[in-house]
Amino acid sequence: MRRQLICSRWIYRHALPLLIGSSFAYGTFTHTKLITTDSGGKPWPKTPQIITQQRESAGETAIVDADLEPAPASATDLREDDVPLFDADPDGGAWASLSARLSGARSALNAIQWSHVGEDITDLILPRWASDLPGYLTKLQCELEMAPGSLAEEIWQEAQDPLLNPEIARIAQVRISRELCTEEKLFRQRRKAHTTRALAKYLEIPEEDVQPEDVPTIAMCGSGGGLRALVAGTSSYLSAQERGLYDCVTYTAGVSGSCWLQALYYSTLGKQNYATLLAHLKQRIGTHIAYPPAALGLLTAAPTNKFLLSGIVEKVKGNPAADFGLVDAYGVLLAARLFVPRGELGVDSRNLKVSSQQEYLKDGAHPLPIYTAVRHEIPIIGKESSADKSQPRKSQTTDEKAGKESWFQWFESTPYEFWSEELEAGIPSWSVGRQFHNGIGSVRDNGYSVPELRIPFMLGIWGSAFCATLSHYYKEVRPVVKSLVGFGGIDDLLEERNEELVKVHPIEPASIPNYVLGLENQLPPTAAKSIFTSVHLELADAGMSNNLPIYPLLRPGRDVDVLIAFDASADIKNENWLSVADGYARQRGIKGWPLGAGWPRNNTPDGAAVKEIDVAEAASPQQAAGKIADARESRRQSAQKGSSETEKEENDDQRTTGNSELGYCNVWVGTTLERTVSSEPPPSKLLTDPSDEWEIMDPNAGIAVIYFPFLPNQEVEGVDPNTSDFLSTWNFIYTPEDIEKVVALAGANFRAGEAQVKRTVRAVYQRKKEKRLASERRARMRKWRRHLKDSGDHFQ
Repeated sequence: MRRQLICSRWIYRHALPLLIGSSFAYGTFTHTKLITTDSGGKPWPKTPQIITQQRESAGETAIVDADLEPAPASATDLREDDVPLFDADPDGGAWASLSARLSGARSALNAIQWSHVGEDITDLILPRWASDLPGYLTKLQCELEMAPGSLAEEIWQEAQDPLLNPEIARIAQVRISRELCTEEKLFRQRRKAHTTRALAKYLEIPEEDVQPEDVPTIAMCGSGGGLRALVAGTSSYLSAQERGLYDCVTYTAGVSGSCWLQALYYSTLGKQNYATLLAHLKQRIGTHIAYPPAALGLLTAAPTNKFLLSGIVEKVKGNPAADFGLVDAYGVLLAARLFVPRGELGVDSRNLKVSSQQEYLKDGAHPLPIYTAVRHEIPIIGKESSADKSQPRKSQTTDEKAGKESWFQWFESTPYEFWSEELEAGIPSWSVGRQFHNGIGSVRDNGYSVPELRIPFMLGIWGSAFCATLSHYYKEVRPVVKSLVGFGGIDDLLEERNEELVKVHPIEPASIPNYVLGLENQLPPTAAKSIFTSVHLELADAGMSNNLPIYPLLRPGRDVDVLIAFDASADIKNENWLSVADGYARQRGIKGWPLGAGWPRNNTPDGAAVKEIDVAEAASPQQAAGKIADARESRRQSAQKGSSETEKEENDDQRTTGNSELGYCNVWVGTTLERTVSSEPPPSKLLTDPSDEWEIMDPNAGIAVIYFPFLPNQEVEGVDPNTSDFLSTWNFIYTPEDIEKVVALAGANFRAGEAQVKRTVRAVYQRKKEKRLASERRARMRKWRRHLKDSGDHFQ
């Protein structure tokens, strides 16, 4: 029995996650419980069940999925000797490493005496599909061997065909500049024509009366939060699309699940319509992404096997130094569930490249999507790791310095360019995945480069919240476990160790080739030195730094006038993601950001937001966001221990201001005025009344931020983002009924703030129009004065 238990533990903790038969999200809950079951062909339960009775072998019902091919031959039908290992890899260790992993997993699974499992174990029940795993893995290995005529060989041959992958024949160069790339500048011009017509329709103004320069640049963004963010964000965007607001948007931006949202929208599955996208989700996310019969069935049957495995072959064969890790497997599982249509026959390879989304942007008919990821830079640990190998533990001084000097570097990706603000350098999106040196992309011996890194791997990077630090892990689960007995003591203990927890990543992030190798003397001096010696860039979920993708939208040149944020984050009131941008805006000299925007703090001085900025004052620009987050977290703990929230009266059909609550729709506006005194400006006022619109129309007004937190609404009973189990970040099963509930809640919240959004957009439009008219009047006056001067009128 012990041997079987160990084998079972190995399956759940290693074979399935590593070999695309499971995912970390599900494994987080199952590998510690070890006991789970399936029943009657139903999907895995949302909460793992513990069953202590022995399964009756007679009368047991096998799992049947109507969308799957029949199960492959079992381990007893195909002996290990019947299946050859991968052929020798002339390019190096990447392919051999993947081969060894598959071979090792197959051997371990074959060693289990499956026929005796049910007889020998009385307190542990394995699901029926577990005995089919050796057969699935055997078939998968057969498809991935590089023998002539194999699927992997076919994929690799096509990867070197410029007719199928035109980008491999193009020479890629690193673009070093702070400015927007030429393609984005041209897109802005094309998009302006569409947003001008859309704004006239939205505000019910004759189109001929609207001048393009008066049209505000509107950005819309969604938060992180896994499938919750995907479903809630899609539902919120649907409400905006149905009201005509979405057509006025120039940029969308995402973190984690909101990146998945954008990738699906710009595909043949979403068809650039959020109602269509929701219909697709109802058909696909009712099954867990890691349910082995479904996942392995797609990976071992045509046409989905080629669709999903192509990126693996291209990455591992194209780059000998590449690795196929847990995040990569997670991304492939996500693609199998999200990018395969119902029926599984209509897969389209055009959906697998970010650069292919240019097709939907060529005439400016849709907003430009911005995807985000971060790299965690911990320079002290990097410098001292070799010297400290002989020491049992680094000194406390070193730990403290690492905590203070670490930061997150943001990387953004659009269909045009992959770019980093800190590095002030980027590469064409179609060249992501190839190696670079001295600013030039590498070329293989055949004269071609490798194809663009496919979206399944990007899905994993964008949504790899499980690669977060231990500190972020704790913040994510804190709302769930805070009601447990003894939580207070545990909470205090973990918070005391927070400076150490923020440096530890239990799971390694995924990586892409480092495109700035050899450019140390050409990039800003503030760039981390370690990046010039790293062969790969380790990237992860940007929610580790800020769960709202605000920073890319504040990039100079994008000139955002209105920022609409739909926030479906966990523990939404305590994690004040809007306020994290305060220090960022200050350090980069961004004018117009509304300081103090976000959830109000209880029992804190009015200048609390200013104190946060002071904390960041001494930090470098790269560290500002992290310092702000630390100060905010410290104050949050003090506030929670010293008081409880006070309920405020509802105002204008929504909970509003006061000092503790925000409503369904909240608006702040910044200022562009320069401060002439040393004191800092007070936090921006939350605008709650129509009479406050004059502040938005002020000539010196800055960015208008419209914030929609995902809150419970009395119009939609029984749905609470804080307590409803299916809205957990770690839930990977949404039934059509669950999705309808989310749509209803998002729609109710949007309706509560719809009038205020339109008033805000109209006020910004009027402000820009008045500024243009005032500028034209001044220009006419200057021209008239020059005319009088030239005419000899000395009275002027």
